[in-house]
Amino acid sequence: MIDTLLLPFQFPFMQKAFLIAAIVAVPTALLSCFLVLKGWALMGDAVSHAILPGIVLAWITGLPLLLGAFAAGMTCALLTGYLSHNSRVKQDTVMGVVFSGMFGVGIILYTSIHTNQHLDHILFGNLLGVGAQDLWTAGLISLGVTAVFLLKWKDFLLHAFDPAQARASGLPVNLLHYGLLAVLSLTIVATLSSTGLILAVGLLIAPGAIAFLVVRSFGWMLAVSVLVALAGMLGGTYASFFLDSSPAATIVLLLSALFVVAFVRRIHLTRQASRREAATVTG
Repeated sequence: MIDTLLLPFQFPFMQKAFLIAAIVAVPTALLSCFLVLKGWALMGDAVSHAILPGIVLAWITGLPLLLGAFAAGMTCALLTGYLSHNSRVKQDTVMGVVFSGMFGVGIILYTSIHTNQHLDHILFGNLLGVGAQDLWTAGLISLGVTAVFLLKWKDFLLHAFDPAQARASGLPVNLLHYGLLAVLSLTIVATLSSTGLILAVGLLIAPGAIAFLVVRSFGWMLAVSVLVALAGMLGGTYASFFLDSSPAATIVLLLSALFVVAFVRRIHLTRQASRREAATVTG
């Protein structure tokens, strides 16, 4: 029985999968808290989809794929910000138009060239096929993103809640805004080899959303989101071995299940509090 439970840890490809899952869990969890508070869930989806044309163009020109992915992600974020500030169209509408347009361009570019790069791996990740370069890339990006949030989380928190107050306090609001966009693009690049473009948004939203439902202070929200992301990443990878399923899809499905549990728990606690308050008033 124990040998069966420990079986996934005996294969080198599974060991690398667990390692990269743990590496990307921390930065995605921390970032998800700020995206949830700022209401930038769709921004994460937009940037993750818009990276595809950058990857294809980088392959055509012989540049590193990660460089093209980051450039495309930042282009999407900056273009979305410019259009939303210079038109009457709301930001969520602009994001939908921009990311779908860039994703369509990426699909057209990809189908028009001949390459040995597998589109499925780009879109859905290849957690079981990560190499040393993927681990180093994800590790360095994760280390940098985590350091930024640990050093500047209070500034990002004030900017997320009240940009006007952040500006009045003397904080570099524009730097924080575009810095968060840059961190978002880099984090998606770090998750490229593990969950791919489409499923990356699950890692960027679910841990923060679950923590938001469970705790009341932001410090605990950061801690709980990291624990949730680690549980989802490692648990989904482990379960996929026995289910013979896609690791990335299993991870996102597990995180979605955890969100449902947290949501039901929150409703239950809210109803209990309402009943106690009603009983106190009538008593």
